[in-house]
Amino acid sequence: MDEFWRWAAEHWWLGFVVFGVVSSAVGGIAKSWDRGAKRRHERRLETLRVKTQLKTAEIQARGFAAAPVTAAPAQPASVPPNELLERLLAEHDEITARWLDYELDVAKLIAFPAMSDGRQPLTAAFLRAKKTADALRPASADAKVTEQRVTEYLDAVGNYAVAFEVAERDARRLRDSSFSVDERKRLDRAQHMLKVALDESATRAERQVAYKRVRDELEGLILLSDEAVQVLEKKVAGELSAGPASAPAPPAAPEPERMPLRRDDSQA
Repeated sequence: MDEFWRWAAEHWWLGFVVFGVVSSAVGGIAKSWDRGAKRRHERRLETLRVKTQLKTAEIQARGFAAAPVTAAPAQPASVPPNELLERLLAEHDEITARWLDYELDVAKLIAFPAMSDGRQPLTAAFLRAKKTADALRPASADAKVTEQRVTEYLDAVGNYAVAFEVAERDARRLRDSSFSVDERKRLDRAQHMLKVALDESATRAERQVAYKRVRDELEGLILLSDEAVQVLEKKVAGELSAGPASAPAPPAAPEPERMPLRRDDSQA
């Protein structure tokens, strides 16, 4: 042992060499990791761009099967603008209806909470795409708009469609994985009590109690929009009777401007 320490004392300078080699290796690994992460991010962005282009082409092709369609159509004015706008408005409405199906259905909100969490990156991207598409939306298919505006709206609806599909897939993948064990138990209880609240064979009192339990369990986890609460309360009260003849039309209330966010701290 004494010989080792004597050797170490004579060759102390080797420590700096070893330290330099190790630091260089660690730095190289870190840079390689950063480059890899950057490449993965760029590939994801490129995938989204390609999907958007294909979706935009698909939207145009639905209305004009005979018209030539490229990966990124740049001349929507080659077809009658009012017909193109009519198709785009219909596509826009369809995507919004699919989103409202999550927004207004408490059972879906509980099952796929990420669709209502604006802090989720893909959900936030969808909300931005929705805002852009809504801002560019003409008043009607007969509205007088420039060719540039039609092109911008075409791209915006394509982005909107892709962003929704990506956010939806991610929400269905995540489900309740972002919640703690105790929070998941609360969501499970809320889902169970929701079935009781909507059970037509249960008494009105039982449904009302179950409805209150649902609201209590979701408190601080999922913020329900006013529209979602109204739809749920009507169902619990039995105002939405069974049968196609008496089924009400889809809610005509204006869309909520703000997505319900998870947890109380999102309101800070």
